[in-house]
Amino acid sequence: MSEQEILDLAEEFAHYRRTVLEEVEVPGPAAVRRTARGRGRRRFATTTATVLALFGGAALGYATMNGPDREPGPVDPTPTLSASPSATATVSATASPSTTASSGAASPTRAAPDGRISRGQLLAATVSLPAWTTPADCPTGRVRLGAEPARDDVNELVTLDHGDLDGDGATETVALVRCVFGTRGPFQVVAFDRDVAGRVVTLGRVTGTASPTPGWVTDLDVRDDGEVRVEVLDVAPGGGWPEKNSQRQWRGYRWTGDAFEQVSGPTSFGPNPRSTDLSVTATDLVLTAASDGSRSGAVTVRIRNEADRTAPEAILTMELPKALRPVGDGWTGCDIETGSTVRVSCRLSAVRGHSEVRRTLELGVAAGASLSSGQAELRIWPADPDWDPWLDNDDSDNESTFDYR
Repeated sequence: MSEQEILDLAEEFAHYRRTVLEEVEVPGPAAVRRTARGRGRRRFATTTATVLALFGGAALGYATMNGPDREPGPVDPTPTLSASPSATATVSATASPSTTASSGAASPTRAAPDGRISRGQLLAATVSLPAWTTPADCPTGRVRLGAEPARDDVNELVTLDHGDLDGDGATETVALVRCVFGTRGPFQVVAFDRDVAGRVVTLGRVTGTASPTPGWVTDLDVRDDGEVRVEVLDVAPGGGWPEKNSQRQWRGYRWTGDAFEQVSGPTSFGPNPRSTDLSVTATDLVLTAASDGSRSGAVTVRIRNEADRTAPEAILTMELPKALRPVGDGWTGCDIETGSTVRVSCRLSAVRGHSEVRRTLELGVAAGASLSSGQAELRIWPADPDWDPWLDNDDSDNESTFDYR
C-alpha cells in the first residue's frame, strides 16, 4: 500500500471518528492525554489504527491506538456514575425480600381475646373465685355461680358490666358476686376475661366487703377509660337496719397489670350521721302484796346517751313472764302483746347527747296468779321518727336485766 493510500485511509478513519465515534461514550480526559502523548508517532498509530479498524471494529481500534505501552491515566468518573444505578438496583432487589420477611415476622400480632361474657355464659362456666375477705362460709376456688332462685350453697351473680380494663383493645367483664343465699352478704367484685382458647379466666378481684366497712356493695359501673366504679355502703341493710340509713360512696379501681388498685373516691367512712351511743339499766322489781291478794311494784329504767349526737327516739323493749302485767300511766306509747309471754315495745322521747332520761314503769300480778322469782331482759336502741333503728357505736351496753321477786 502506498503512502498516499495510507494517508487516504487515515483521513477516512478521522472522518469515521468525527461522525460515528461521537455517539460512543468516551472514556474521559485520560484518553485525551494519552492521545496527545502519542502524536509524535502518528504514522505508526494511524497505520495500526487503520488495520485494527478494518478487522476489529472502531471501538477496538480506538482502544488499541492508545495501547498498553502508555501510562494509565486517572480513574475515569464516567464508569463510576454509570455504575451507581446498577448498585442501587442490586441493593433494592436484595433488601426488598428481607424487609418483607422482617415485616412478615412482626406483623402477625395476635388480637387480644374477646372478654365480653354474657350473664348466661358466666352462669354456665366454672370460674375461679378469689378468697372472700369478710369471714363467711362462702364457696371459693373453682365454683359455679347462680341466679335467683338458687341453692343455698351457691354464690349469687348479682350484676355485671363490660369494658376494656387492661388497655389491650378488647373488652373484659366485671361481675358483682354475693355470698350464698341467706347470708346477707358478703360481696366481692371480680373481673373476668377469656384466654386464647376462649375459656373464661379470672383477671382479678376488684374489691368487696370488709370488716368493719364497707358492709355492702350495691352496684358497679365500668367507665370508657377502664376504671371500675363500685358503690359501697358502710352498713349492710337487714336485721331492722334500713338501707336508707347507710352511707354511700362510689370508689374507683383500675387494673395495674398485676392487681386492681383504688384510684378515685373515698377510702374510708366517717361516723355514720345516724348513729349515737345509748345504754340502759334498770332497778330490780320488788312486788308487794295488796289487800285483795294482788301484788305490784315499779321498775325505774335509766337510759343514757354517751355520744354527742342526739338520738331522735329511743325504743325500749322487754319480755316479761305472762303473770307480770304492765299497769299505770308509765306505759304510754308502748305496744303490749300477750301470748306465752308479755312482749313490750315502748317508743320513748329523744335522748340528747351526754344526757339521760328515766322512765318509771309499774308492774303487777293479779290475785291468785302464780309468779316465782326470776329475771327479765330489756333492751334499748336509738331510732328515727319512722321507728327505723340508728347505729349504736357501742352496743355492748344496750341490753340489761332486772330481777323480780
